[in-house]
Amino acid sequence: MLLILFITLALLTVSLIALLNALTFPRLRPTTLHPQPSSLSVLIPARNEAHVIAETVRALLAQPEVTELLILDDQSTDDTAVVARAAAQGDPRLRVLAGQPLPAEWLGKNWACHQLSQVATGDCLLFSDADVRWQPSSLRALLDHFRRTRAHLLTVWPTQITETWGERLVVPLMALAIQAYLPVLATHHAPSPAFAAAMGQCLLFRRVAYDRIGGHARVKDNIVEDVALARAVKSAGLRLRAADGNGLIACRMYRNWGEVRDGFAKNILAGHGNQPLLLVLSTLFHWLVFIGPWLLIAGDWRMGLPLTALGVLVRALTAAVTRQRVRDALLMPASVMLMTVIAAQSLGWRYRGGPQWKGRTFTAESRRTRSVDSHSANSASLR
Repeated sequence: MLLILFITLALLTVSLIALLNALTFPRLRPTTLHPQPSSLSVLIPARNEAHVIAETVRALLAQPEVTELLILDDQSTDDTAVVARAAAQGDPRLRVLAGQPLPAEWLGKNWACHQLSQVATGDCLLFSDADVRWQPSSLRALLDHFRRTRAHLLTVWPTQITETWGERLVVPLMALAIQAYLPVLATHHAPSPAFAAAMGQCLLFRRVAYDRIGGHARVKDNIVEDVALARAVKSAGLRLRAADGNGLIACRMYRNWGEVRDGFAKNILAGHGNQPLLLVLSTLFHWLVFIGPWLLIAGDWRMGLPLTALGVLVRALTAAVTRQRVRDALLMPASVMLMTVIAAQSLGWRYRGGPQWKGRTFTAESRRTRSVDSHSANSASLR
C-alpha cells in the first residue's frame, strides 16, 4: 500500500509541474519587430559535421541579425571546413577557424567553445551546434525574447525532430524531464543554482555576463557544461531565462538507436552528479512510476488503470507542448526500458575507462580525454 501511495504522490507531483509549465513555459514567437542594434556572434563547434554544416551556414547567413558566424573545425577528419566555406559563397561574415590540439584537462566541446569565445567580437554570444536548424526570422525572435526578458543567459530548447523508433522513444524524454520535473518559474526566479537548467544547442549570452562567470574555462572538464554554465549564472546573481523553440529553432540530434544510446549514455551519469547509486535510484523510480501502474492493472485494474492513465497523460502533455508525437505517450514503458539500457551502458563505460564520443574517451574520474580510433565515433553532436 505504501508503494502505491508513493507512485500516486509522484505522479500527482509531476502532473502538477507539467501542467504549471504548460501554462507558464515561455515560447519563442515570430515577430516583425527588429531587435535593438547589437552585434551578434554565432559560435559553432564542428567536428565531422560535413553532412549538416552547409544547411546551417546558409540558414544563419540568410538572417541579417548575424554580425559574424564563427565555426571552429575541431580537427575533423571529413570536409567540414571546405563544405562550410562553400556554403557561405564568399559571405565575409563567415570565418572557419582551425581548432588547436585538445589540452589534457579540457573536454572537446568546451575547448572548442572557449577558442571561439576568444575570437568573437560580438556584444552577444550565441553558442549553438552544427545540426541545429534555424527557420527564417528565428534569430529575430530569439533576440526579441532576449531583449524583453533582459536575460544575461537565454537558453532555448529546440523542437526535437525524431524519425526512427529509437529517437521517438528516447529523445522526447528530455522534454519530460524539463517540463514535468522542474518548474520554469523556479528556474527564472529562485536564486538557488539547484534550479538551473540549460540546453547546449542554444545558449545566448551577454558578453559581459559570459566573461564575468569565467566562460567555458570555468566548466572546462564538465560533461554537462550547459547546466554548469547556467548554475554559474545564477550563482553570480545574473538573470537566467529559458524558452521553448516552438518550431522556430529545431534539431535532429541523432539518426538511429545506436547514436541515441551512445549520445545519452555519454552524459546521463554526469547528469546524476557522477553518482552511480543516484542513477540506479533514478532508474528504479521511473520503473515504479511509469511501468508499475501497468503491472497493477493485472491485479487491481481499479487502482492500476487511473495511475497508468495519469502517467500517459503526463508524457502526452509534455509531448504536446514541445511539438512531439502525442501518441508515443502510450509507449512510455518501452521508453523507460530503453533508458535502462542507456543507464547500464553509462555505468559500464564508467568502469571500463569512460564514455567514448567523436573519437575521444572521457574518463569518469579525472574527466581527462585521450584519443581513440576516430572511425569508432558517431558524427552527431552530443548535448
